[in-house]
Amino acid sequence: MHRVITVVLLLTSVAAYKNPNFWDDRNSIVHLFEWKWNDIADECERFLQKKGYGGVQVSPVNENVIVPNRPWWERYQPISYKLTTRSGNVEDFQKMSKRCNAVGVRIYVDVILNHMAAQQNIGTAGSTANPGSKEYPAVPYGPNDFHPDCSINDYNNATEVRDCELVGLKDLNQGTNYVRGKLVEFLNNLIDLGVGGFRVDAAKHMWPEDLKVIYNQVKNLSVNYGFAPGSRPYIYQEVIDLGGEGIKRDEYLKLGVVTEFKYSANLGRVFRGNDKLTYLENWGPAWGLINNSDEALVFIDNHDNQRGHGGGGDMVLTYKNSKQYKMATAFMLAHPYGSTRVMSSFDFKDSDQGPPQDAQGNIISAGINNDDTCSNGWICEHRWRQIYNMVVFKNAVKGTEIENWWSNSDQQIAFSRGNKGFVAFTNWGDLNQDLKTGLPEGKYCDVITGNIINAKCTGKIIEVRKNGWARIELKANEEDGVLAIHTNARL
Repeated sequence: MHRVITVVLLLTSVAAYKNPNFWDDRNSIVHLFEWKWNDIADECERFLQKKGYGGVQVSPVNENVIVPNRPWWERYQPISYKLTTRSGNVEDFQKMSKRCNAVGVRIYVDVILNHMAAQQNIGTAGSTANPGSKEYPAVPYGPNDFHPDCSINDYNNATEVRDCELVGLKDLNQGTNYVRGKLVEFLNNLIDLGVGGFRVDAAKHMWPEDLKVIYNQVKNLSVNYGFAPGSRPYIYQEVIDLGGEGIKRDEYLKLGVVTEFKYSANLGRVFRGNDKLTYLENWGPAWGLINNSDEALVFIDNHDNQRGHGGGGDMVLTYKNSKQYKMATAFMLAHPYGSTRVMSSFDFKDSDQGPPQDAQGNIISAGINNDDTCSNGWICEHRWRQIYNMVVFKNAVKGTEIENWWSNSDQQIAFSRGNKGFVAFTNWGDLNQDLKTGLPEGKYCDVITGNIINAKCTGKIIEVRKNGWARIELKANEEDGVLAIHTNARL
């Protein structure tokens, strides 16, 4: 009897880390990469809540070293756990958290638990350190808090991957009570400030047993920010596993959600035309993806692999391949597999380039154009009509499954989500076909080409007949290779 109770409690605990704690009418995390806290607060209120986004992944919040030319990756070189970065200070962070939570947009922090900085010695809060001797007095950490010096040379050697230094970053020993205590203190501080969970950077470089101890010592989410009593943080762990390495993503599924890099690589390959769209009929575990959809955090690109790091190579789609990128994102948001994250980027010419900044290294805020897009060097994919309207689509079809699958056995597909929504794609050639949409009779606004403004559609209008069928047309030379309608876009 005791054993049964223990198993039930264990399963409940694990499941608790896999709930994003979204409001009921929300879905998807948007990664506002390198945004400032005040700007994120504004974005929650003026845009994200209105488009149904459920949460924001923010860049690392704790003090990092200052690197010449201010590359993006300096944020991943911690020097202390003081909450001061180029995005703002602790007061700015708390104000953002209050404002975003108040309108139903959760905050998820990208946390670095694996390592400390490899270089430099001055931080964004003015702290100093000596990475060469593993001295970080602002924490404080000293040499005994790190694994012995060694480099990762063999990714088939799990011990080497977890105990040696990733590109020279000083590898913390999470097996000691002192290091665990400092990491738990850091995470609990963020929970007190209203966060809904964490993206755990470089999770595969830490032992699952150590992470389990750390996670289980973290507080429940704060009821002061609208979380239900007893709510546990949402934890999604960066585990790059494309096969062929000694560490497997499944080792971390017992702890929380895992970032599914195979999703990005495989879907990118398909929409680049290297595989046929028709093969997506069995998209999911049959493609080698995580068996349980709710345990997979999925994305088209992230801040690493859009720059050529983290797996997927040239197959990864980014904003630079805008037509195929929008199609792949629409498929991700229309398909029921996975917990979805939308990338929001700044323009970059080389892989080290940091966010738009002035001569003093201060981040320049994104400008907001009249058509909802961004300026000042920010891409803001989350503000592209073809993407934010598919977040709305995902809300509209919640609780339904794929029905009425159709393909031309090549590069054109279509499917419905029950009787709530319908999408069609062409990745080659004109699509001109009578298709079963599953939707009730009526006229619908194609949310890819337009919005409903003053009860009128600014894009294509699709007429669904009594039997649920409609004439679907997509030309190969159109701006978008996807069409989408749903019950909330009925005219």
